[in-house]
Amino acid sequence: MVRFLVLALLSLAGVTQTSASPTQASEPLNPTEEQPPLGTGSLSFPWSHLRLPGYIVPLHYHLLLHPNLTMLSYSGTVRIELQVQNNTNWVVLHSKGLRITTATMLDQNLAHLSDKVLPVLHNPTHEQTAIFSPRVLSGGQKYFLFLEFGAELGEGFYGFYRSTYRTSSGETRNLASTHFEPTSARMAFPCFDEPSFKANYSISIRRSRAHTALSNMPIEQTVVLDDGLMEDRFAVSVRMSSYLVAFIVCDFKSVSATTASGVKVSVYAAPEKWQHTHYALKAAVKLLEFYEKYFNIKYPLPKQDLVAIPDFQAGAMENWGLITFRETSLLFDPATSSGSDRVWVTMVIAHELAHQWFGNLVTMQWWNDIWLNEGFARYMEYISVNATYPKLRVEDYLVDTCFAAIGRDSLNSSHPISSAAESPTQIEEMFDTVSYDKGACVLHMLRHYLTDQVFQSGIVRYLRRYSYSNAHNQDLWDSLANYLYAGEHLDLTSMMNTWTLQTGVPLVTVTRQGSHLLLKQERFLRTAHPSDPTWPSLFLWHIPLTYRTDTSTSIHRHLMTTLTDSMEVGEEVGWVKVNVDMAGYYLVHYDGSGWDDLIQLLKDNHTALTFMDRTHLIHNAFQLTTAGRLSLDKALDLIGYLRSESHTVPLLEGLGYLEAFYRIVERRDIPDMSSVCTYILWYFRDVIDRQTWSDKGSVSERRLRSELLSLACHLGDLPCLKQAQRSFTHWLDSNSTLPADVAETVYSVGAQEDTGWASLLQTYTHSLSETHKRKILSALASSRDTNKLTRCVQSSILEGEVIRTQDLDSLIAMVARNPRGRHLAWSYVQKYWSTLVDKFQLGSFSIRNIIIGTTAQFSSTEELTEVRVFFESIHEQASQLRVTEVAMDNIQKNILWLQRNLGTLRSWLDQQID
Repeated sequence: MVRFLVLALLSLAGVTQTSASPTQASEPLNPTEEQPPLGTGSLSFPWSHLRLPGYIVPLHYHLLLHPNLTMLSYSGTVRIELQVQNNTNWVVLHSKGLRITTATMLDQNLAHLSDKVLPVLHNPTHEQTAIFSPRVLSGGQKYFLFLEFGAELGEGFYGFYRSTYRTSSGETRNLASTHFEPTSARMAFPCFDEPSFKANYSISIRRSRAHTALSNMPIEQTVVLDDGLMEDRFAVSVRMSSYLVAFIVCDFKSVSATTASGVKVSVYAAPEKWQHTHYALKAAVKLLEFYEKYFNIKYPLPKQDLVAIPDFQAGAMENWGLITFRETSLLFDPATSSGSDRVWVTMVIAHELAHQWFGNLVTMQWWNDIWLNEGFARYMEYISVNATYPKLRVEDYLVDTCFAAIGRDSLNSSHPISSAAESPTQIEEMFDTVSYDKGACVLHMLRHYLTDQVFQSGIVRYLRRYSYSNAHNQDLWDSLANYLYAGEHLDLTSMMNTWTLQTGVPLVTVTRQGSHLLLKQERFLRTAHPSDPTWPSLFLWHIPLTYRTDTSTSIHRHLMTTLTDSMEVGEEVGWVKVNVDMAGYYLVHYDGSGWDDLIQLLKDNHTALTFMDRTHLIHNAFQLTTAGRLSLDKALDLIGYLRSESHTVPLLEGLGYLEAFYRIVERRDIPDMSSVCTYILWYFRDVIDRQTWSDKGSVSERRLRSELLSLACHLGDLPCLKQAQRSFTHWLDSNSTLPADVAETVYSVGAQEDTGWASLLQTYTHSLSETHKRKILSALASSRDTNKLTRCVQSSILEGEVIRTQDLDSLIAMVARNPRGRHLAWSYVQKYWSTLVDKFQLGSFSIRNIIIGTTAQFSSTEELTEVRVFFESIHEQASQLRVTEVAMDNIQKNILWLQRNLGTLRSWLDQQID
């Protein structure tokens, strides 16, 4: 996960909007006929809604925790200062899996309201706890709720949980860390676990002398206790949401530096990985300084820690002042990290630091608008890294982000960027491709439409206006729309609501008619066609169109707000390219001779278009073939120019579709389709032969080398296989280090032999580098021996020692991509479904990765039926998951692709090879 939330001064009126409907917030906290049958004696649980009542507001938490890393448990106390707005006898807050042993209510002078032990009621279904006060808590008064509690350190990846690492001598050491977003702070301490309930936190942690304690703020005082323990007392935090609270007890080492504005930045890792923290430190300092300047708002805390956690489900988590990372997202070892690894580490750090403003400083009011956190952080990755590390060329990766969003959004099972979410499972599922990638791409479109300066000024206005507060979609549009556009006030709300409150991605069909372009917009779906009865009802977007022609270097603009429209381009225009550099989040179909004109242009002079425009054309053409809107041979003709292509991005885009075709026929084992492999190796022979087996060159060149050689060896290219085998043998004999860009390819070739596979498993077991281990894991999962694949998956599911549980979802997806492993992986998902849910939680992206990773390989009606039957067998859980619909949509898309395109592909390939 990657998110952040900051402080917000809850206005008393604003807090009342936290319940499921506007009337809930003002309901009295008294039993009703709807209440669950939970109670103690004559008391029944007083609240029946998933979201807490809004008229008891936490102001300040005084939290003391004492984790025992030997017993793997902890005890704690919390004193919460409350503002009560309505008379009530009850305080309802969140708690999950905690043993609350004592509950006391105090008045604002810290005097006890009762000399009796207060009743504590629990509603496990809603993860809520209620404390009954015999004396009425009066509206307008402040009180203190004091609770004593304890729990075991969690076994998974949520709440306050145990992690371990192994030293080079084989010793296993424990640490304790937190992950709260979105709804797991309640697993660590009783709290008001909703984003709008912001409060200050005073945190104290007891530890042994051998350990270090970290939290959101710096240590203010350390006290030596009678039993030899140390108690670290941290400075009072800024006002923030509960999901941003964090604390860690570990024995890590760190490196530190200070930004130009005086913020101390530190990077922590296990002692023997300390030497791999230096790149992250430099990047974090550089990026933090960039954001302070770009947002024109100083980072509000005195320090920023970044910590590599050995067991971590997400990529990273933006806890304010204490960001936690998976090791592969923070640590960089030049000896084993590839060019792509460097890009990844830099982008994740940029994402989390962006959250310090988007998410922490200004927080969405509720999880339905999580895109205000995640879409912005995803987009700011590109803006910040492009400015600070231009040689990484991260703009090349933005197209992949938008293509991924379109891929998801062109399925019936997609959802609006801003969607209703109430239960923890629904909230977890909001952290998906739509919120992150579509959110980023819609912002990219908006920035290009408004201009960089207007966009930047608008988001700075938004951040300043809602600092330490919560915001809605509308607040962002109001901040951005405070300007005149083309002499008229722009109705930005109406425009952007079509992108955030409506499902899907638009398709604009362009038809040339004399000097005019006729335009038509509709929703683009890959699993249906306008003639199908399943075609959706009317959709309409306000589309900021851009286009370029052969008669001018200018970018022309047009706002399309109706289903059909037209534009004057002139009789003399030869070709038109709509959606310049793919700045807009929409697909384009060129009717009539439009595609033929562009195919000819690419053949004659492909540099007349930018590399982004070339990439966009390739993507749109093949998406349209999947939807049955364009003949596959047209799309294949379009990429016929690629032998002349020198830019990595369009080259990889075209190659990627050919690879996808090969893999789909490989999985189906279609005997007469080996010509796909023959064609790819023949057509790209020159570019394959130009690749070196090294780490030299630019990031783009290294990326191309890594992907191209991997594909060539997978396709059985003899020169590739021989070189990989030589490199693997040398690596085994000399114990040397392979070039990082080709290491995964070399390992995958070596893993096909028994001795090679066994050597790789041995290396995996003892390696201390998670980045290195991930490359080896991919190779182990590529084996053609199903017994080896079974051994990998089964040991990881049942043991989780050699292959950590955090890597299990990736392993299952890797095995499923292997033609020999796709049914094996799916069978294990069915067999161990309950175990997987216990390990990862139902709505987590790990469960979603497992479902999508295994089912995306299927392309027959029999497989679709099998998947549907399984989902029906777990109906109670599957009904809570949107991802089950996505899985079935993906299979249906694959079935339709084969029906629509296999014959055309076969004929086209026969023609080319002849």
